[in-house]
Amino acid sequence: MSTRQIVLDTETTGLEPDEGHNVIEIGCVEMERRRLTGRTYHQYIRPDREVDAEAMAVHGISNEFLEDKPKFAAVVDEFLEFVRGAELIIHNAAFDVGFLNKELERNGYSERIEEICKVTDSLRLARNKHPGQKNSLDALCRRYDIDNSHRELHGALLDSEILADVYLALTGGQTSLLLGQEGSGADGGNGEPIRRVEGAADLPLLRASAEELAEHQAFLQLLDKKSGGNCVWLQQEGEQAGA
Repeated sequence: MSTRQIVLDTETTGLEPDEGHNVIEIGCVEMERRRLTGRTYHQYIRPDREVDAEAMAVHGISNEFLEDKPKFAAVVDEFLEFVRGAELIIHNAAFDVGFLNKELERNGYSERIEEICKVTDSLRLARNKHPGQKNSLDALCRRYDIDNSHRELHGALLDSEILADVYLALTGGQTSLLLGQEGSGADGGNGEPIRRVEGAADLPLLRASAEELAEHQAFLQLLDKKSGGNCVWLQQEGEQAGA
């Protein structure tokens, strides 16, 4: 059995590969026997269509930036060589594997990712370990006290590096001192009462415009899709609507 693991993430032009959307970034981080080796694979890819505005709001990759990047056909062999035989660690694996398999199909390859690699879904692992809690990458970083403050936008290589830390914490049998604070009660979860900021009631209230609200909703829909229906904001909106 291979002891080689590849933590993988992709960015895409949109949500549905069957609607012609493409992979535009692949990021991979290699581990051997649960230790980072320092080897990575990172590639931007020129798509066959423009990037949706909603997707661009998530990862910040513009059509202009991708104009001089290689097509998937030019990088696919190098990518497959890097991942072949390894265990792939992917957060919400169905999304990324679905896109990669569609790209392989479009370019005449008969192989599929799950045929050349073992695929482990870290989102499924997290849900099994922490049922009923938020299990997005950001939520897991908070739970395991992993610094992701440099993650202003999604990026395939950056997210793979963060996910590697999350996966090791998730599967290592150790938990953060902060574990259990999420949703554990009015006292903040650590036995100390929540402290109110004096004068907070006097702070001005700024309301979002209709355009800002629409952009925020599009952003949440994309997050919900990529996180496998784990967007807590949309869940809360649904609960409030049904109340």
